[in-house]
Amino acid sequence: MPFFSVLIVNYNGGDFLAGALKSLEQQTFRDFEVILVDNNSTDSSIDQLETTGLPHFTILAQSENLGFAGGNNIAAKSARGRWLALLNPDAVADPHWLERVAQATTKFPKCVHFACTQYALNEPERLDGVGDSYLAFGIPWRGGYGLPSSFLPAQGLCFSPCGASAIIRADIFRQFNGFDERLFCYCEDVDLGFRMQLAGHRCIFLPDAVVHHAGSGITDKVNDFAEFHGTRNRIWVYWKNMPLPLLLLTSPGHILISLYLLVRAWMHGRCTVMLKATSAGLRGARTMRCKDSPWAAPKRKVSLLRIAHEMAWNPFRMSNHRPHVRPLPRPDHKVRAESAEN
Repeated sequence: MPFFSVLIVNYNGGDFLAGALKSLEQQTFRDFEVILVDNNSTDSSIDQLETTGLPHFTILAQSENLGFAGGNNIAAKSARGRWLALLNPDAVADPHWLERVAQATTKFPKCVHFACTQYALNEPERLDGVGDSYLAFGIPWRGGYGLPSSFLPAQGLCFSPCGASAIIRADIFRQFNGFDERLFCYCEDVDLGFRMQLAGHRCIFLPDAVVHHAGSGITDKVNDFAEFHGTRNRIWVYWKNMPLPLLLLTSPGHILISLYLLVRAWMHGRCTVMLKATSAGLRGARTMRCKDSPWAAPKRKVSLLRIAHEMAWNPFRMSNHRPHVRPLPRPDHKVRAESAEN
């Protein structure tokens, strides 16, 4: 049984995919396998892949595009590792990436998910992300995105790991039934992180576990597909997971920010797709909150104050992409990163 199962979900990854696999060949920590799910790519990205330098490699070719959520769920079912290490096909892992994560799992034995540092692939002096942050009014963002590397925070607690480099213990991922496949792609990492927070699992950000991410290197970051799914899914994640008292408290702010985003989309000529996405999000919100789904929000095991403390409350922090990584508790207070049943 390998220590890590590195999961890569590819859809028309082009030359990026070869770079991701090459970076895994160079890992100093060698106890891992690589599972590549190809979502019915129509380019030549999986033709003649060079994998001889990998400890173990498996490719799972799909007959349809299952999205990021479905693809990773398929990969996780075949994974033999104790830990799942997600890597985007447009990301390049630092040679010490898995080694640093393995060290963290020993240092923080009760933590079941970690976030990594992401630098921009072609601009190493700029951050691509330092874990996902979540505004209490229902807006997620990738902390530090586009900011100079001087904004890199110290090791601490963040809301959830970014899916491009997420580290999650395999049994916990399966316990939560993985990513919500109804989301397809965008915000599925925040949704899983939210569910894990409700169950009492805090996420630790690791500044020295590094990947370099192209960031929408495969898909246009402002195309209609991304705009629709990003908008619809953030509405679904908010209405699905927010505890009712906090939902009542924050919903006026959520509505105001959503109106602001609609106005901004209108000013940039993208109001039509934003309206369609908002309509789809509102229509599906009630269904998403139902408890009969395998990806329903779990019963809350921590206080409302604890959940509120994990979120950001300053909209200007979100609008400026500032990191929201809080200091770890003092050594005399254990990080309660595991639910009570563990």
